[in-house]
Amino acid sequence: MKDITGITLEQKAEIASYIREDTLEEVNRNIVRAVPRVSFYTKYVKRFLDLLVGIIGFVISSPINLIIAIVTFFDVGSPILFKQTRIGKDKKPFTIYKFRNMTNETDANGVLLPPSQRVTKWGSFVRKTSLDELLNFVSVIKGDMSIIGPRPLINTYVDRLHDRHQAIYAVRPGLECPSLHKVDHLLSWQERLDNYVWYVENCSFTVDAKLCLRIVALAFDRKSTKVRSSANHGGIMGYDKEGNIIYTKSVPDKYVERFLDHHGYQSLQEAIDARNEAK
Repeated sequence: MKDITGITLEQKAEIASYIREDTLEEVNRNIVRAVPRVSFYTKYVKRFLDLLVGIIGFVISSPINLIIAIVTFFDVGSPILFKQTRIGKDKKPFTIYKFRNMTNETDANGVLLPPSQRVTKWGSFVRKTSLDELLNFVSVIKGDMSIIGPRPLINTYVDRLHDRHQAIYAVRPGLECPSLHKVDHLLSWQERLDNYVWYVENCSFTVDAKLCLRIVALAFDRKSTKVRSSANHGGIMGYDKEGNIIYTKSVPDKYVERFLDHHGYQSLQEAIDARNEAK
């Protein structure tokens, strides 16, 4: 197994394409596809409640956002907002906004330092308290997001998910979607996606109410908050033939070797060095 976190997004995408070609069709033949729950609540009531809670949440959090904006300006400068494209309901892209919490420091080759070295003390505090998520109430009001729902994923993951996990795109992504019951560990991507699909199949007013209570409980769980703020699962690359997720930190050798052979690299370090020279 190889850790490929140091190579570029384009290089990772190439390796992910090798994995997809090798396993995805077989995985899709052997999985049980999800059936999203459709009811009066999911079609009408949920959106009404999202809009109501979104407006109230935005109004209440506005003074906090103003303070965060001012501190962020003096902490990391302008711009104070970070924006990124995520994939929403029916795979439609939308833009999320957060307050910046990292500098743009680079190494001697002009390459950005790892996120862990660029996060400021203020940024770390904002992350741990999830204050950088408050702006997402705007996305809820716009209709891009829901209060409860699968966390929105980056666009590079769309083609890497098997058909069962693709069910997350049947609903609006949410601010949070914790597991219904308390767990004693940090959920892996595999567990998180399985949990998201469970939510899609079982969404109801009762489930949403229980998950809202879980979010409140997690917010006051200092240990859980600290772990989540420093979590690094590695990215999703695809699946092995048994349907287990392959992560950027543990990619099977054969896919890495295929990438290296294709470009004439002797090692991943050579690929990384080539990236740095290109910069």
